This record gives sequence, structure tokens and C-alpha cells, in this order.
Amino acid sequence: MILIIAEKPSLARNIVAGIGNCARKNGYFEGNGYIVTWAFGHLFSLCDIEDYTGPTSTGRWSMENLPCFPEQFRFQLRRGADKQVDEGVQRQFELIKTLCARNDVEKIVNAGDADREGEIIIRLCVMHTGVEKPFYRLWLPDQTPETVAEALATMKEESEYQNLADEGFARTYMDWLYGVNLTRYATLKSGVLLRVGRVIVPIVKAIYDRDKAIEQFTPEIYYAVVSNAETKGEAIELTSKEKFDKNSLQKAQDYAQKLNAAEAVVTDKKKKKTTLQPGKLYSLSKLQNVLGKKFKMPMEESLKLTQELYEAGYITYPRTNSEYLAEQEKGKIKKILEQVQKVGYQVKFRDGKTIFDDSKIESHSALTPTYKIPKPENLTERQKLVYQTILRRFVAVFCAEDYLAEKAEMVIKVGDLEEFRLKGTMILQAGWTKYDDGGQKNKLLPPLEVGDKVETAFAPKEKETSPPRHYTIETLNNYLKNPFREEKSAAEDADDREEYRAMFEGLELGTEATRTGIIGNAIKSQYIALKKDTYYLLPGGAYLIEELEHMGIAMDKYKTSALGQALKKVFRGELKIEDSVGIAKEEIAAVFQKKEQAPENDTETGLYGDEVGTCPLCGGKVVKGRYGYGCLSYKEGCKFRISGTICKRVIPIGAARELLRQGRSRKLAGFISKAGKPFEARLKLEEGRAVFDF
Repeated sequence: MILIIAEKPSLARNIVAGIGNCARKNGYFEGNGYIVTWAFGHLFSLCDIEDYTGPTSTGRWSMENLPCFPEQFRFQLRRGADKQVDEGVQRQFELIKTLCARNDVEKIVNAGDADREGEIIIRLCVMHTGVEKPFYRLWLPDQTPETVAEALATMKEESEYQNLADEGFARTYMDWLYGVNLTRYATLKSGVLLRVGRVIVPIVKAIYDRDKAIEQFTPEIYYAVVSNAETKGEAIELTSKEKFDKNSLQKAQDYAQKLNAAEAVVTDKKKKKTTLQPGKLYSLSKLQNVLGKKFKMPMEESLKLTQELYEAGYITYPRTNSEYLAEQEKGKIKKILEQVQKVGYQVKFRDGKTIFDDSKIESHSALTPTYKIPKPENLTERQKLVYQTILRRFVAVFCAEDYLAEKAEMVIKVGDLEEFRLKGTMILQAGWTKYDDGGQKNKLLPPLEVGDKVETAFAPKEKETSPPRHYTIETLNNYLKNPFREEKSAAEDADDREEYRAMFEGLELGTEATRTGIIGNAIKSQYIALKKDTYYLLPGGAYLIEELEHMGIAMDKYKTSALGQALKKVFRGELKIEDSVGIAKEEIAAVFQKKEQAPENDTETGLYGDEVGTCPLCGGKVVKGRYGYGCLSYKEGCKFRISGTICKRVIPIGAARELLRQGRSRKLAGFISKAGKPFEARLKLEEGRAVFDF
């Protein structure tokens, strides 16, 4: 018998559908030479600090057992909030253990999801059974019966996936070291629960930096020189490349007069028929970008829906970072196109590097439908939105009809001063835009020919510089994929080599598999908020970033990307697990070294040695403490205090410093009144007390 351990019950059922004729037993299926059972996702998790060090003297979180660097990481069966092992988890693991030990079981198969997380979920189960038998891997790009049957016939030994497992374990250990050590450290030092993680902090930091830039932005007035005069009955707008600052209105007027005095003539006009290409197939991030922008669909919802469609066998594996297909998939794609054609779409097989490119696939190909086309009544309305978005992009890429357009360009020269280029498009054949938005509309050029004179009426037009824009689902996703590249426009890049280089090197923040959950945690922790498709910083997020900076914990994009690059080196076999984990240990040890060099805490008041400013009552030092800000001269009778939380709003150290330095803080949002209503206000010092200044 061959024992297959699936990551989840739904996957087990789909594997059974590919095997056929399996009888349902208590917790597993059996038949045709196979036994199929399942985990419930993660059955095991890493032990907690106290499992290595024993309980602290207080029984609560304490600095006394920090930092914790286990010599050997240990796992335990997953526990609930009460620290007790879940009965269902215990029962299922005991069943897996029994099945692995059965005398008639000759092979064990890892059928975790086809990524590094799924790889280690099943490995951990088998490792903890203590059973050693030939071990194989079932790698499923989708969950249709045909794919399952094909994958069962071509399974590789589990040792072929050792580098993927090593990367998974290295990522797990790193995240534990950062999350457990620094969350406890920051929480104990601030007196407020602060979730510190390798990826969550740089995500919040990106939104913090953007929102602060918007908040501090001062618009500047400038003058553009614009003409909007009629020629042959049609208004032609021309905008000069020259710009003038707010103090240069006269210069702008003088330049406008020069332009008007010169003769404006059409010097060139060209037309060219062209075939416009559709967008690329979707990776998970690009799909989430479109769903967020078009339907205001949060990332958590879009991931949940794509996972449901995958488990139903309607689409390929969703957590992919590629927009390309593998060369060996051409036969499979032809079969899918046959089924797509049967439901009324005009498609044909197309080849080329814009579709099939092995060099731009790390583990999984782009998202596509499978040959299993769902009936409309089998999908919810939200599932339909996701499925149709994937299907229509697939149909666009393989559309039988080309999208043809006539591109036109006209050059208008105004004396020897400036040259203006007007561009137009005439759609000749809609092609793939019948299925997927092409973003193109007819834009006709003025009815002018070479040699025609153009009327002008240039004049200064007052304009204002715009602040940076808040991050949206699309722009944040693009930033996280490569935080070191300048933000691109909404249009897809024709040249994506830089994006894939960054991805393969590990420069991205988080992965397709983890990013959605981490952003979701930042929202649940009230660090950021998502309104429609736009992210905003919350007071808790500002407090997190400012407190970590104050403590010298620099979890920025540079550090997180460096750790991501180390993980990719583990995947490529260039670095060992312990080497990558060593990088994390060194970074964490440096934070605790700073703690040891800082002045001792005053256990009586909870005050720390971090100076914030000068006491307005006695001129002593005001320092940050666990419960707020206080004067170190309290033993001499000074009563000056600023509470760390006012009206349920944590007061950040930056605001406390402003208050002490200038007697007034900047405007702070996030206060909650007794009636439960949010409000914003400044704080001011009044007779040595912090009060509201509306």
C-alpha cells in the first residue's frame, strides 16, 4: 500500500477522485493500493520560550529569559489559547502515526500544498511518527482528477525537494526568533503589546512613511503655460514643457507672449497599423491588484476565493509569483483551450516568450483555469468575479482574433521655441478587448495635415503640486514585490526582467503565500486600515514604528530583504539553515546588547533611562516609562507625569517630545470619547499637565 498524507481534507478528497474506487474509513480513504489521510494544515508548531527555559519567576513575560536562541528548535502538537493540545489535532496525528506504521504500507507520500509551507507541514508529521519508510512527493499544479492521476504516475523521491524544505524550516526558525524575542522585548519595554515581525513591521513602515509624507506635504503653486485655441473648428490643447514658480508669473506671461508671436505649424504626421498585446497571465499579486482596484476586494477575501476555486479544481495553484507558463505545459494548455472553446470563447493556441518562459518560473506557473469549467450555479457571486477575471485574462492571451489599431502621431512646431507631439489611436479590430479591458479608447487627432498652421492662445495657468498618494492594494503589492524600484504606473510593464530578478533574489517583502495573511494581521492589530482599496495608517501603527525606532529596532525593508535573500540562498543550496538563522540571531543579539548598555530601569515607577525632554515643573529629566512619561526627580517630590494612554490613544514618544519642547503637540487622531466616538486633537501643557487643545 502507498500512504498519501494530504495537507487538508479537501485535498484528500480530490486525490481520491483521481485514484477512484476508494472506500471511506474513519479519518482516511482506502482502495486501489492507496491509503489517503490528511492533516488540518499545521498540526505542529514551534515550542514557546518557556518550553526551553522553564517558567519565569513571575509566571509572565519577562526580560529574564530573553533573548532565547534554542540550540535545537523543537516542535509540538498545535495548542490552543489555553495552551492545551486540541483533541482533534491529537486524534488525527495518532491516526497518521498508526497508518505510517502499518505493515502493509511500503511508501509514504507528502501531499502538502506545492510550496515551502506545504512541504514542511507533512514532513513534520512524518518526522514525529518516528517511522522510516521510502518517502515521496506528490506535486500538484491543480487538483483535477486528470492532474492527480498524472502526478501519481510521476512522483519523485522526497529528497529531491530537500532545498525547498530547508528554506521552509529556515523561514520558520527566523520568524520565530524575531517574532517571539522582539515582540516580548518591545512589549515589556513599552508597556503596550507590540507585534514585531520580519515582514509586518516593514509593511506598516511603508504605510507610515507614505502617510507622514502626505501629512507633511506643503503644496507649491506654479504656473504652466497652456494654449486651448480652435483651428478648423476644433480646440487643440498644447501645454508647454516650461514651468514657472509662484514668484515668476511675469516670466510665464512673457514666455506665453513669445509662443503666441511665433508661427505654429504641423511639421509631421504619421500613421501606423499595429497589433496590441494583451496583459500577461496573472500571478496572485497581479490578480489581487485587479480585484482590489475593480471590485474593492480585500486581499484576504481574494485569496480565500482563489483557494476555494483551486480546491474545487477550477483553477491552478493560486499562490504563484509568476505570470508565465512552462514550456512543458503547452499540451495541457491546448486541452484547456478545447474546453474553453466549447463554452463559447473564440480562442486558439498561441506560442511565444510572452506566454511560455521557463526562466521566469520559480515553483509555479501563472494562474489559469483548468479543463474543468464550472457551471454558473456552482459558484457564489464573489467566486464568479474571481473566476471570470482569471478566465477572461486567459481567453485574452489566447484570443483567436488580434487587437488591431492605427496609431497616429502629429508634431506641431511653434517657431524655434518648442515642439508639441499629439498622439491618437483608432481601434480597427477589438480582438481580445472583447473579453479583457484593454485600457484603450479611440482618440482622434485634429483634422490637420503637414503644413497647416495652428492657432494658439498661450497663457499662464496656475497649478498646484500634488501630495504623494496613499498606498492602494495595487501599489502596496507592487512595492512589496520590489521595494527598491520606483513606483510604476498602473499600466503593466512591458519589460519585467527587473521584477523577476528581484523576486528570484529574495528582495521582495513577504511572499505570495504569506503577504496576504501578514497584511491581514496588521489590520487586525489596528496598525493600518483598509478603506475600499486604500490603506491608511492608524495611531497604533504610528506608535509601533516610533517606539521601535526609539528602541533601536530597525526592522526596515533593507533588513527584511537581506533575510529574504538569505532564504533564497538556502533554497539554491548556497547557504545552510543554521547559517541563515545565525544572521537573525546576530541582529537580535545586537538589540539586546543595546538594552544592556542602557541605564537600569526603575522598578518602583516603571521609568526607563530613555530621555524625552526637560520637566516643565522642576527642570529635571523626563524619561519614557512603561506606563507613560515621568520626571526622574520624583524622589525629590516632582509630580510631573504624562500618561502613556489618553482616551484610549497611545501617546507616541515624538508627540511627548514636541509637548515638552514647544508646549504643544501636533494634531493626533485616534482618541475615543466617553461616548465611544473617535476624535482628533492636539495636546498642550497647562500648569504642568497634558490637556487637550482643540
